[in-house]
Amino acid sequence: MRTLVSTGSPWESTVGYSRAVIVGDMIFISGTAGEGEDLYAQTRNALSTIEKILIENGFALADVVQSRLAVSDFEHWDDATRAHGEVYGDIRPAFSLVHALPFVEDAILVEVEAVAVRASA
Repeated sequence: MRTLVSTGSPWESTVGYSRAVIVGDMIFISGTAGEGEDLYAQTRNALSTIEKILIENGFALADVVQSRLAVSDFEHWDDATRAHGEVYGDIRPAFSLVHALPFVEDAILVEVEAVAVRASA
């Protein structure tokens, strides 16, 4: 069974994607931008949004097995990874950090993706 999760963003129908897709005991969360004045704040905010999506769909932050940060402000990449470390701590999912060219909106400095597997799986 495949369940599509929407946040109502106009980008979802225009681009043809879902905020998340659930298949069985797995959830795949699309690139999620955060709000805030700098890379650290945007990363924390995006991770908070991801946690909310997880919880609303029967998952927990501890279920995350893979995380990816795409950072356009690579000069301050360590601010994004510090925020990631504070949130994931001992969970320690598989991780990728990639340098992205500017996003479609200049104010976006980071997008975060996640894959999680329910602990009961």
